[in-house]
Amino acid sequence: MELKELEEKYFFKTYKRLDLLIERGEGCWLITKSGEKYLDLFGGLAVNALGYNHPAITKAIEEQIRKYTHLSNYFLQEPQIKLAQLLIQVSGFNKIFFSNSGTEAMEGAIKLARKWGAEKNKFNIISFDNSFHGRTLGSLSITGREKYRKGYEPFLPNCIQSKFNDPDELIKKVDESTLAIVLEFIQGEGGIVEVDSNFLKTIANLRDKYNFLVIADEIQSGIGRTGKFFAFEHYNFKPDICVIAKPIGGGLPLGALLGNEKVANVFTYGVHGTTFGGNPVACAAGEALINQIKEKNLVDNAKQMGDYFQEGLKMLQNKFPNLIRIIRGKGLMIGIEMSFKCENIVAYMLQNNVLVNCTNENVIRLLPPLIINKEEIDFALEKFEYVLKNLKD
Repeated sequence: MELKELEEKYFFKTYKRLDLLIERGEGCWLITKSGEKYLDLFGGLAVNALGYNHPAITKAIEEQIRKYTHLSNYFLQEPQIKLAQLLIQVSGFNKIFFSNSGTEAMEGAIKLARKWGAEKNKFNIISFDNSFHGRTLGSLSITGREKYRKGYEPFLPNCIQSKFNDPDELIKKVDESTLAIVLEFIQGEGGIVEVDSNFLKTIANLRDKYNFLVIADEIQSGIGRTGKFFAFEHYNFKPDICVIAKPIGGGLPLGALLGNEKVANVFTYGVHGTTFGGNPVACAAGEALINQIKEKNLVDNAKQMGDYFQEGLKMLQNKFPNLIRIIRGKGLMIGIEMSFKCENIVAYMLQNNVLVNCTNENVIRLLPPLIINKEEIDFALEKFEYVLKNLKD
């Protein structure tokens, strides 16, 4: 029985798999068992920041796995401490908690906020339409996209949805009972949509007035992807809690929540925990990842290559104005809004050896490794133009 048949036999039908059998990865490329190469422009959905088979990541994993693959969190673990120190240094936050994934980090952030607000009579969490914060029940309770919520009701109480980038509606919903606002500074699943600066000013003013927490969801946008280490840095805004994941384990499962001095002493012994969070092998890989990003100036590369990519895409937009509506994003977090549903674009690009992802029905989402270069971008642009020409004809 072939792998596809076995997958259909044994797995719940939760993933619509690409019809590729991957043998290995090299840099920004995936290689099938038949030897065909594909340029991967969504990099494990923003996980593979250094691409595939990066020597620094491989070395860190190999060295740590010979020491121990797991210790209970009753023990101090050097890989955890080293990665925590790096993340605190680059972020400016005060404390960190490691989880297994982004959605678990968001669950931890919700718990941290609830604990902080328990004695302040604050309990309402406000999030926004078109947002995505994870697939567990707590994170779904604050997710705005209906396709992920439908059928899982009822959700957590005191979770309020407001319209993204609408300050007037937000003002009506915030009061003394507001515990936290949860915000993607760039909505990823929602189609790479940026927060508006005036909307952020409203949030800042409301936070000063009502003393609530702002939780930044940087799971997709963080760790250099947007041309800054965190997306919130583009907007001169500092959240109280920041949730990160995806690339920070160097391809291994790892998430984290970071908190400022406001929440630094909220968690005490035994009130929150995890068995596998902060796995030492993942943390060792994460340390190598952060060091490589810093040493190779990959945050700057993300900005430069992102600008280069967007310039090329805008040239294609000028050629095909009826097909491409809007190009948006920052760094290597790019959305191409099409004038039609773009599932066929994904299929046609696959036929031309480029892997892209479609979100929000009509947005092609690009999240390539931070190591991508101009030659690879030119290859992608050439294939995209070819696909668009054939669509137009």
